[in-house]
Amino acid sequence: MARREEIVVGLDIGTTKVCCVVGQATDDGIDIIGIGSHPSKGLRKGVVVNIEQTVASIQRAVEEAEQMAGVEISTVYAGIAGGHIKGFNSSGVVAVRDKEIGAHDVDRVLDAAKAIAIPVDREVVHALPQEFIVDNQDGIHEPVGMNGVRLEAKVHIVTGSVSSAQNIVKCAQRCDLTVADIVLEQLASSYGVLSEDEKEIGVALVDIGGGTTDIVLFVDGSVMHTAVIPLGGLNLTQDIATGLRTPIAEAEAIKQKHGCALTSLVDPEEEIEVPSVGGRPARSIKRRVLCEIVEPRVEEIFQLVRAEIANTGYHDLLASGAVITGGATIMEGMPEMAEDVLGLPVRRASPTGIGGLADVVKNPMYATAVGLVMYGANEQRGKPSVRVTRPGGEDRVVSKIGRRVSDWLREVF
Repeated sequence: MARREEIVVGLDIGTTKVCCVVGQATDDGIDIIGIGSHPSKGLRKGVVVNIEQTVASIQRAVEEAEQMAGVEISTVYAGIAGGHIKGFNSSGVVAVRDKEIGAHDVDRVLDAAKAIAIPVDREVVHALPQEFIVDNQDGIHEPVGMNGVRLEAKVHIVTGSVSSAQNIVKCAQRCDLTVADIVLEQLASSYGVLSEDEKEIGVALVDIGGGTTDIVLFVDGSVMHTAVIPLGGLNLTQDIATGLRTPIAEAEAIKQKHGCALTSLVDPEEEIEVPSVGGRPARSIKRRVLCEIVEPRVEEIFQLVRAEIANTGYHDLLASGAVITGGATIMEGMPEMAEDVLGLPVRRASPTGIGGLADVVKNPMYATAVGLVMYGANEQRGKPSVRVTRPGGEDRVVSKIGRRVSDWLREVF
């Protein structure tokens, strides 16, 4: 059995499924040693709306992953998504005390960048450094050890609903799990599917899940923009169920087996069988009819993505184009539709850079869960993404204020 400290667990609590992936850190990277997945019924558009159903789904997924991996899971890295997620850029400036920049100076300048007014019902999920500026010299990513008297940081701040984060922690705790960190889902997915080269020369990651479409833009290796669009694969399923008058479960199966995002790619004479509701006999229809229902919704999602990217002003800096991932992107024709609408080169991505059960998780639907494992492994190796606090329940806001007061007292006295 692997030692506990070598085990990293990602828990993707999604709208349509809860996925638990167990990774083992090795000298060569990460081996996936266990995976568990169970349908999710307690979430809506990425947000917990039923504690009991969510807890039951998490429990089943974790138990399945434990059996496959042969380990007992006690700590997880959990993803967070939903329309409540908001991202924006901020900056901070401090004077360097000893003329040589130390880790404490970096902490201080990041705290200055995070010193922003946000509503009491929201909290900072991530503070992601974009670049540091030392005495007007920009483009610095590692300022520690450099000489200077003025240190500035540009940071991307991600905020979310306090109650949504607390509900994720509460569901995990009800399953006897400790949440080591709450991670923005599209950020986690970027760990699983993007290369460092893509991040450096500019890329848009579009993660189309069950309830939401999550976007993150990288330029010069740093996160420049994050956004969440409240449409996803479940909307496609509901459109199919309504348009073909078939149960939701059957609509999902039809989407996965026969769905296509571009009608032009489908044989006009191909037929599929559609189960009916209320005990009526199944019907045969042209597959083109199904695609004519799906295509407008897929086009709408990518149009919203295009508008979001255009509003940031980074479109021309995305030399790598766009990478699409997530369960909904498995459908035939998705990359072609994305290229047509976004006006960028597009590739569909599955998790890479892993060993072990790599073939099992080599599917876009596992991008977030595998990415959570890779994020957690980076933290355990001492290369953490910058965080403000650890998730801790109801006293989290109070403890955050207490830390700020104690930090101020130390600086004054």
